Amino acid sequence: MDIIKLLLIFACITIVMKFNKPLSVSIAAGIGAAIVLYGINPLDTIKLVVNGTFSKGTFDLIMAFYSITFLQRMLEKRGHIVLAERSLNNLFNNRRINTMIAPFIIGLLPSAGAVLIAAPIVDNAVENYLTKEEKTFVTSYYRHISESFLPTYSSILLALSLSGVDMTSFVWIMLPMVVVLFLLGYFFYIRKIPKDTGVTVSSKKIHEIKNIVISLWSIALSIIIILAFKITVHLAVIPVIVLYFILNKFTFDEIKPMFRSAFEVKLILSTVIIMIFKEVLDFTGIIQRLPGYLSLLPIPSVVIFAMVAFLGALVAGSQGSIALAVPLAYATIPDGGVALMVLLMCMIYIAMQVSPMHICLAIITEHYGTPFIELVKKTMPIVISFVIISSIYSYFMFLIM
Repeated sequence: MDIIKLLLIFACITIVMKFNKPLSVSIAAGIGAAIVLYGINPLDTIKLVVNGTFSKGTFDLIMAFYSITFLQRMLEKRGHIVLAERSLNNLFNNRRINTMIAPFIIGLLPSAGAVLIAAPIVDNAVENYLTKEEKTFVTSYYRHISESFLPTYSSILLALSLSGVDMTSFVWIMLPMVVVLFLLGYFFYIRKIPKDTGVTVSSKKIHEIKNIVISLWSIALSIIIILAFKITVHLAVIPVIVLYFILNKFTFDEIKPMFRSAFEVKLILSTVIIMIFKEVLDFTGIIQRLPGYLSLLPIPSVVIFAMVAFLGALVAGSQGSIALAVPLAYATIPDGGVALMVLLMCMIYIAMQVSPMHICLAIITEHYGTPFIELVKKTMPIVISFVIISSIYSYFMFLIM
């Protein structure tokens, strides 16, 4: 019955999405379905709503979005996003490189709000050569590739801690899969974009590199602070905002409107709704019972845990899936080593690119006005391709290591 109920909840979300409703409305419908199907009483429902709305995790997410959006407004005001895009053009004279590399670099900043900084650069590089839905996909997809392997992200650190796999080995063995991710995006979408930007390639390479540093130092410094001091995103970004304010000689009249414009109501509402949905799913216990149901299937253990990782990411997010799948997988397959880790993390990563629990997808679909279901459609060919390729790769790694 749990599986049937879970399918009904996701069917409810999908049906509402079909009516081109925002992701927040679709997830709210899923919350309502879960409450009815699991008979959650009104008192518990109120507690779950309060916990999801006012938890520290929700507060940290909202503050991260707000601070990153605020920094984005400042970058736009001083023309630094445009300068970075122009300098990339002058260095490479290649729209395709701009479209792939800029979001990837900005994605090194471990914050969902970073996707909003990447969006205008992608827009300028792509112009009208891709549809709105394809722009939505490309911006989100390339911004997230760093999350698949870099230990700057808490999900990677958590998985490494639970598995005992060496960090350096994991990063090196994941690199071919990173290349695969770049190539899949290129094959399905990027190659539609003409290479030439129409800009004469600059002979002053050092000058262009300097411009890129001037444009993006604030993002780089935010990353360094987060890594060095292990603090939440907004606590790292706020001092960078202050420094950026001083160095770029902002006036208070310039910055005053940004306090309001950085507060995006739709984004915050989507965040709160998703966090409430997570609380509701945790309360039902379905996430904890899911491995037991899958273990009844007549298939190898490694395939079962790959499915647990993938489905867990869909319904509980990356950290929930890691906490569920990784300890169980290594207890069952103790000699899995780095090959098993690569398989599990590939499944979790690619599932997150179509998961309604992924905050970034709510942000980018709201930004472009793209229905979530359309983003999923654009992503599915890459999801299927990557699942097959990473499974084969992990199997060969297991054989040779």
